[in-house]
Amino acid sequence: MANHRCAVLGKPVAHSLSPVLHNAAYHSLKLDDWLYDKHEVGEDDLDAFLKGLDSTWAGLSLTMPLKKAIQPYGVPENLWAKELKVANTAVFDWSVATDDPAWPNGKPDIKLYNTDVIGIQLAFDHANRELGEHHTASRSGAALIIGNGNTATSALAACCMMPEIGHIIVAARHPGKNTGLKPVAEKFVNVHNPYSEIELGDDQALLEAARNATYVINTIPGHAADNVADALTNAGTEPFSGLLLDVVYDPRPTKLMEAWRAHGGHAIGGEEMLLYQALVQVLLMTGIWDDDPPSDADQRLQDTTTEDDQLEIAMRKALEEAL
Repeated sequence: MANHRCAVLGKPVAHSLSPVLHNAAYHSLKLDDWLYDKHEVGEDDLDAFLKGLDSTWAGLSLTMPLKKAIQPYGVPENLWAKELKVANTAVFDWSVATDDPAWPNGKPDIKLYNTDVIGIQLAFDHANRELGEHHTASRSGAALIIGNGNTATSALAACCMMPEIGHIIVAARHPGKNTGLKPVAEKFVNVHNPYSEIELGDDQALLEAARNATYVINTIPGHAADNVADALTNAGTEPFSGLLLDVVYDPRPTKLMEAWRAHGGHAIGGEEMLLYQALVQVLLMTGIWDDDPPSDADQRLQDTTTEDDQLEIAMRKALEEAL
């Protein structure tokens, strides 16, 4: 029987790879009494689910719209949970649980974290190390984000934390629809005019932005970016030298990744982001990291012990097998 339980909540949730990642982590850490599963919980079901938990529960992973719906129940603990008011991670502290008639087993302290942003950062950091790339912290580079939905917000926040990025371009079908993007860029990227938007259908502007980008992040799901791939394919032989992260991991590789690589660029899939956001979740839920996913998380991961290095390897192996 599991003495420590965690799960991912969502609706739908059947496709989630989080149990694969977290249970592989527990096995690697020899946490034999930890179990991670998944529960189909929608926005209207969240209150009853939370109030039905007992002290065996250590944490939850949350998908949209639960990342926002969880806010009234806990306290944001790290920068991006506070800034974006979006948390994909809830960690329970039952040692300070209070009596509350609405919570039959006591009301725990709930700490909320956003590991989506650091997950994107770490995916780029890992890829840059693999490629032997080193970028100076001069805010001289540009990032192109395709899409302006919820994932784009996390992508923009990640770009703000990368000191090599000084300008962020968002390409979307409806520029201006996500009014929260520009203020975040202006707050965290301390240069003149750090943010601009272009129409996703403007191939000329899109290709120019892609050609000059240090990083490109596609945040639109499914095959929605295939038109961007077609524009790249039709762009002739001019090379694209930036690093692309396509958050889509089915199919692998995506049409966009193939087109990008055909023009000489390097590309990584959404499984990298998935791996690293889950890795930080594990470190938080198990108490190995008992605080904010720090700004130097990449350095901390590099400085961790051989056992923690094995944790990343084990999670990566399990994810590759599942995909």
